Amino acid sequence: MATAIVHHPIYEKHDTGIGHTEAPRRYRAVMGALQDDAELWSSLREITPAKAAQGIVQAAHTPQHFKRVEGAFASGMDRLDADTVISMRSFDAALVAAGGAIAAVDAVMQGEVRNAFVAARPPGHHATGERAMGFCLFNNIAVAARYAQNKYKEVERAVIVDWDVHHGNGTQGIFYSDPSVFFFSMHQYPWYPGTGSRGETGQGKGLGTTLNVPVKAFTKAADQVHAFEAAIEEIASKIKPDIIFISAGFDAHLTDPLGQLQIEDPDFAAMTRVMMQWADDACGGRIVSCLEGGYNLETLGETVKNHVRVLNS
Repeated sequence: MATAIVHHPIYEKHDTGIGHTEAPRRYRAVMGALQDDAELWSSLREITPAKAAQGIVQAAHTPQHFKRVEGAFASGMDRLDADTVISMRSFDAALVAAGGAIAAVDAVMQGEVRNAFVAARPPGHHATGERAMGFCLFNNIAVAARYAQNKYKEVERAVIVDWDVHHGNGTQGIFYSDPSVFFFSMHQYPWYPGTGSRGETGQGKGLGTTLNVPVKAFTKAADQVHAFEAAIEEIASKIKPDIIFISAGFDAHLTDPLGQLQIEDPDFAAMTRVMMQWADDACGGRIVSCLEGGYNLETLGETVKNHVRVLNS
């Protein structure tokens, strides 16, 4: 079965202003690289998503958060926090970003494709249940995981793997007490947003269903990939997910301006293959991968293309 590529022109309309790192050019870089590879592009299944409904978003976010984000546009605000700039079309883009992750879930769960990559902007993994932060308005991956559980009876347990250079604090927080969603993050530490220590392992019924592997700046790529493989092996020995999500941040790349890690394209490809093998063994290959970070416009497109090429192999 093919890999789906979920994209929408509105992702480029989320205008963060001159000089902002999370810029519309990121979307153009990703889509340009994918479309320039005629053989790869022709083998992908294109999906154009719709906006996520308010009720679906609120399965992962409080009603107050949704109203606060919606109200920011009505009141003419230009940012939701110091980093999270918004513009006239940002609310629509954020709803379609969450909708993209939902559309990917439907395509994978209904057997139309084996896996999917969502080229969404704005990203999502820093958005908590209660607030927007770190370029993120709604938590796309968390919305999608909740949606999968609520719509498909065969999805009882989900796993979210986050390899962005920054800790996915929002995703962790949303599922911190929930034993039905396992969250694993490998990230530079200490680094923004300051969370993601080894000691953060969940609470209440969710104790033991969060695993953080903090990585020091300038760690060798081979050592990081080995730690990633070991962590996945450990998780896979304990649980069998019904669907796997990847918060696919590519700012752990050696050249990225917002990180100090050493991962390169072959390393991301190796981690993708690890995820595919696990998904094949556990859940019929079901993977939904969503774009998070990645800010070097000279390398991002090629890195994403290699990730998608492996997904499609």
